[in-house]
Amino acid sequence: MNEAQTEPKKIRVFIADDHEMVRVGLRAMFQGTEIEVVGEAGTGEDAVNFLRNNDVDVAILDVRMPHGDGLNALGRIKLEKPDLPVLILSTFDNPSYVARAVAFGAQGYLLKSSTRDELLEAIRAAARGESIWTREELRRVAGGLATPRTQGNIDIPLTQRESEVLRHLARGMTNKEIAQALKISYETVKEHVQHILRKIGVTDRTQAAVWAVKNGLV
Repeated sequence: MNEAQTEPKKIRVFIADDHEMVRVGLRAMFQGTEIEVVGEAGTGEDAVNFLRNNDVDVAILDVRMPHGDGLNALGRIKLEKPDLPVLILSTFDNPSYVARAVAFGAQGYLLKSSTRDELLEAIRAAARGESIWTREELRRVAGGLATPRTQGNIDIPLTQRESEVLRHLARGMTNKEIAQALKISYETVKEHVQHILRKIGVTDRTQAAVWAVKNGLV
């Protein structure tokens, strides 16, 4: 058997992150492995455009990027290429981000504090079509995915303000950030969140974020 036959198959990877240093660091991590970076982008819009026109084995998307964050890009990409394995790589261990990643069909959600071995194994697993979600991560969002009110076009009587709060919540914003964005008090936001959870039949913000994604609010 010659050397070419023993070499592992190349895994073509695309990276979207608005920090060049992160992209350079990832390329350095992949040196000496079968993982090959075949494309990069610094915005969500550029990521969508590249992946629409090029075939890769795994896409790695940051969350917070200009011109369409990674989670919005994930949703758009999955509409066009539902079988493309996508990993979310983020600085933020944000339950709403995790919920949206699950709801939009990501293969997994990794923190940038992950080790090199963890990242390489995640990419290899994703390239094989395997999910890297842990039981705990899925448990965090299971209520929002399973609640009966997510099934069908059931009219949930949210007020306009509650819908606005829910959209911001599902994008991963804290109550304080929502209050600043909507120019209302922190206590008012807390009250709206409690009403939202009760109306849509979920128990926490993570499940509410999943509900919002599944019902097209984000």
